[in-house]
Amino acid sequence: MHDIQQAFDLSDRVAVVTGAASGIGRAAAEVLASAGAQVLLADVDESGAEEAAAAIRAAGGKAAAQAADVSRREQVDALVERATREMGGLHVMCNVAGVPADGPLGELGEEEFDRVVGINVKGTLFGCQAALAAMAESGTGGSIINVASGAIDRAVAGYGLYALTKAAVTQLSQTLAVEAGPLGVRVNVLAPGVTLTRFTERHLKDPDGGIDAERYEGFVSAMRDISPIGRVGEAVDQAWLILYLASDASRFCTGQIWRANGGATIPR
Repeated sequence: MHDIQQAFDLSDRVAVVTGAASGIGRAAAEVLASAGAQVLLADVDESGAEEAAAAIRAAGGKAAAQAADVSRREQVDALVERATREMGGLHVMCNVAGVPADGPLGELGEEEFDRVVGINVKGTLFGCQAALAAMAESGTGGSIINVASGAIDRAVAGYGLYALTKAAVTQLSQTLAVEAGPLGVRVNVLAPGVTLTRFTERHLKDPDGGIDAERYEGFVSAMRDISPIGRVGEAVDQAWLILYLASDASRFCTGQIWRANGGATIPR
C-alpha cells in the first residue's frame, strides 16, 4: 500500500511564494503551510503579505513575510537567502507574482513593455535562478513552480503583452527543467484558466472603484459557458495543483504545462 499522506507531506520542506498577499499566491501559501511546510510569503504589498502570514500562524502553520519587488534581483535573492538562513533551506519555489496588461499591441509603449516584462518575465527568471542556486548547493533537489496563464493557449485582442510574457515564462520553465533535472530540481508551469481573484476584478469595477454586480455576474456567467463543466476557478483550485507539484506525489513530473481551467481550452 502507498502512503498518500506521506506523499503529500511537506513537514520537512521550506517554500518561498511570491505574490503571496492575495489570490493564487496567498492560497498557495496557505495550502503549502497546511501540508506542513514553512512558508516565506513575499509581495510588494508588505502589509498584505504579513496579514496572510499571520493568518497562517494563527491556524497553526509556520510562516513569515517579507516585502519584495520581484523585478529587482537583489530583493529576490534576499528572499531565498532568508529562507535558507532562518528556515533551514529551500525546497519549493513558487513564482506567482505577476501583473496584468491590457491594450492593443499597436499602441504599446516601451515603458509599459519594460514594466510588465520586468515583473512577469525577469521576476520569474530571478526567482528561478536564486532557487536553483540554493537547491543545487544543498544537494537535496527541489521543485520550482512558475505561473503562466491560459492566455498562452488563445489569442485574445487586448491581451497581447500579457500573453507574450506568459509564453516566455512557459518556455523559460521548460528549458530550465532540462537544465536543472541533473541537479534533482523539477520545474513545472501552471497555465491557470479564469480564476476569480483581484486580478480579474479590474474588468468588473464601476467608476467609483466598487464591483459592478451586474457586470460581475455577466462575466462569471460567460466564463462558465466556455467550461464543459460549467465552472470558473477559485484561487485554491490552482493551489491544490501547486501542492501536488511541490510534493513527492509529482516526483516524476517536470517540464510540463499544467492547466486547471475547467476544460476551457479543449479544442472543439
